[in-house]
Amino acid sequence: MFNKKMVSDLDVKGKKVIVRVDFNVPIKDGKINDDTRITAALPTINYLLDHGAAVILMSHLGRPKSKEDLQFSLQPVADHLASLISAPVKFAADCRGEVAKQAAASLKPGEVLILENTRFYPEETKNDVQMSKDLASLADIFVNDAFGSAHRAHSSTTGIADYLPSAAGFLMEKEIQYLGNAIADPVRPFVAILGGAKISDKIGVIENLLKTADKILIGGGMATTFLKAQGYELADSLVEVEVLD
Repeated sequence: MFNKKMVSDLDVKGKKVIVRVDFNVPIKDGKINDDTRITAALPTINYLLDHGAAVILMSHLGRPKSKEDLQFSLQPVADHLASLISAPVKFAADCRGEVAKQAAASLKPGEVLILENTRFYPEETKNDVQMSKDLASLADIFVNDAFGSAHRAHSSTTGIADYLPSAAGFLMEKEIQYLGNAIADPVRPFVAILGGAKISDKIGVIENLLKTADKILIGGGMATTFLKAQGYELADSLVEVEVLD
C-alpha cells in the first residue's frame, strides 16, 4: 500500500510545480536513442498540465565535469519532449541563477520548462543547502517522480523537499508499489537482477535482497568489481577499488 502524499492530493491549479524527473537517457549526435524514461514521466507531466499547473522539470544527465561539458546538456531532451506533448516546452540554459529565475517567473499555467542539467553544479551531488534553496525558489510545490535517482541524497531529490510542500509523482508510486509487492510477497523462485556501473550505491539494496531473493544476478559494470574481488585480472575494466574489501 502506498501511503505517501501523492501529486493528486495537492491543489496545483495556478501553481508552479517543480518536478524531479529521471531524464538520464542515451543521446548520440543530439538525438535520443531510447526515450523510455521520458515517456514514463508523461502521466505526471500531463496530469499537472491538465490541472492548471505551470510545470518545471529538472534532471541530471550523465556525469559532466563542468558547465562547459555540453554533450550532457538537456536541450535535446527538451526538443524531444516537445514532440511528445501538445503543451509548449521551453528550455532554460541553467538550473539556478538569473537565467532559471527569469524563465520560471515567466512560465504560465499549461506550459513546461526544462532546466539545464543539475549536475553542471558540483553542489548538486553534495546536497548543498544553498542549491536546494535556489531550486525551491523557482516553484510553489515539489514533486519527486525520479525513482531511479531517489536513493541519492542530492539537492534536486532530497534537499529541495525541505523548502517546499512535496509529493510523489505517478511513476514513483508505481515503482514503489511494484517493488514493495515483489519484496513482501514474491513469486518463487525470486531472482533479482542488478546492473549499472556503481556497486557502492547498491550495497544496501544487495544486503536486503539477500534476505528474500533465491538468487541474485549481477551484470553491467558492477560485475567487474565482483570479479576483481574474486581474484580475476580485468585489465582496464571499471572497478570500484574502494569497495573491494
